[in-house]
Amino acid sequence: MNFLAHLYLSKDNQKIMIGNFIADAIKGNNYSHFTPEIQKGIILHRHIDTYTDQHPIVRQSKRRLHKRYGHYTGVIIDLFYDHFLAKNWSDYCKTPLDIYSKIFYSLLHEHYDILPDKTKQMLPYLEQYNWLYNYQFLDGMQQVLEGMNRRTKMKSQMHLSIKDLKEHYQDFEDDFALFFKDLITFTKNKTIIL
Repeated sequence: MNFLAHLYLSKDNQKIMIGNFIADAIKGNNYSHFTPEIQKGIILHRHIDTYTDQHPIVRQSKRRLHKRYGHYTGVIIDLFYDHFLAKNWSDYCKTPLDIYSKIFYSLLHEHYDILPDKTKQMLPYLEQYNWLYNYQFLDGMQQVLEGMNRRTKMKSQMHLSIKDLKEHYQDFEDDFALFFKDLITFTKNKTIIL
């Protein structure tokens, strides 16, 4: 899953949200200097990613993508699923997405000193283009996919996947809805154990 889903699955626990958000910038077990709740968020993020990668519905979604994306298919599906979460946000959360996004950006600034450099470098873009909020729009998705393609030095061809999204839109949305129910249950149970 991508940023928005990881945040949502943190269930408004601010420390877990921070850990869940920065997890991709943390290598290996290099997280012992964070508070236990932030560590919990990092570990939860990794469990969510493993569960997602192995889920048959996610694999079904990946098969719908053009073969040109290679190992980037997982990243693309993560972004597509964030699109459907954002689009249907009111079905999952009482706080409107624009307000939720602003609250989270403020939370990042409150914890700026502990953020990894990679996260600090991304933060201005996250806010300027309001990624979390704009995931719900196809234009917003196009911008994100073009940005991801630039970050891969045009190797990923991710910007072309907007065509795949439009072509199989309802199928991807149906996949997301079914998968996300499973993921919510998995995360709820995993959070209790951690």
